[in-house]
This record gives sequence, structure tokens and C-alpha cells, in this order.
Amino acid sequence: MGNKLCPKIILEGTRLTFKTEIAFSLNEHPRIVGPRKYRYHSPLISAEWCSFTNYPWGRGPINFEPHEEALAMEVYATWVKMFELQKYYSWIVDRFHISTMAYQKQTYNKDCDFCWLEGRLLPLNFRIVFCTRSPESFEAAREERLKVSGNPSQYNALTPFIREQEVMRDLIAKSMLPSLILDISDNNVPAAVERAADWLEQGGGLYMPD
Repeated sequence: MGNKLCPKIILEGTRLTFKTEIAFSLNEHPRIVGPRKYRYHSPLISAEWCSFTNYPWGRGPINFEPHEEALAMEVYATWVKMFELQKYYSWIVDRFHISTMAYQKQTYNKDCDFCWLEGRLLPLNFRIVFCTRSPESFEAAREERLKVSGNPSQYNALTPFIREQEVMRDLIAKSMLPSLILDISDNNVPAAVERAADWLEQGGGLYMPD
């Protein structure tokens, strides 16, 4: 048998950058997870789950309030422990600590220190794929998203997304994890997925080192 495919990918980016669509595509791509003769539930997780409140579109590990910080950090510690215990498996994460850092900085002027987290993710060969788009392309992306969104009001203003994208860009530039800037301005998800697959394949991001 050849090397075992077990990529570990964190997709980051502001809203309307098609992170979730790209995440699902990567999670079924034969170059990423191998050929499949049937569909099964390989893990795709997110820090964007609103798991701290008992109502839709509430708070979670990204948009927690100051009094919930200890809870959010415990969630991250639990996730990374699970990754460490199961390091020879593929993990695709749709938003994680970069999103938390960006939200907390913009909302509360709080600098979250995730060096401890990245220090544990790095030996597991985690990579960041930063999904971006040009400012002028957000409008078309919004029109597409409004066709399916259950909470359309969150897309009323686009300026906050453009601003958050630049905050994330700075945070990722400072990250110790390898990263790819994936431009999705043309809304071509299949092409973006192939570029991400090329990067992972060429840079050793598909396998766990011995």
C-alpha cells in the first residue's frame, strides 16, 4: 500500500468566499481523500457552529462574548486533543482560530493568543487555505447566496466582510502554519478546489510525515 492520505486543512475567509462549498468539494475529491466507490461521512467540522446558545445564529467559539472566553478556549483545546489522538486521519475545518481572532479583534478589540494552538497543529501538518475575493466581486456572490440563505439579513452590508478579509489576511501572514491564498473572485469553485489540491500535493500537505 502507498502513503495514507490524511490531509488536515483549515479553510478561512470572510462570508461569501464559498468556504463551505470548497470544504465539501475537498472532502470528496479523490486527490484529497482518495477514490470512493460509495459516499461516507468523513469529518468536516467548524468553529462557526453556534453551540453556545439555544437559538439559531447565536454564539459559538468564534463570536463568543467576553464572559465565554474560557468556554471557547476549552472547545479549541478539545478539538486539538482529538486531532492529536487521531493524527492519521483527514480533517477538514470550515473556519477555525483565525476567524475567532478576527472577530474578537474587530468586535471587542481583543487580541486572542493562539500560539499554543498553532504550536500543536503544526506537527500534525495542518495547512490554512485562505479563501478570498476582490472587493468588487462580493455583490455577485451575495446575489448567489441569497437564493439559498436562511438568514439573508446577514448579507445586507458588504463593507464589514471586505474589512474582515483584510484583518484575516494580516493574521494569516503572521501564522506559523503554511497557507495558500485562494482567490475565488470568479466564483469557480471546481477550479479553486483544483488549485488547492495542487498546492497540497506539491507541498507535502496530503500525508503525515513518519
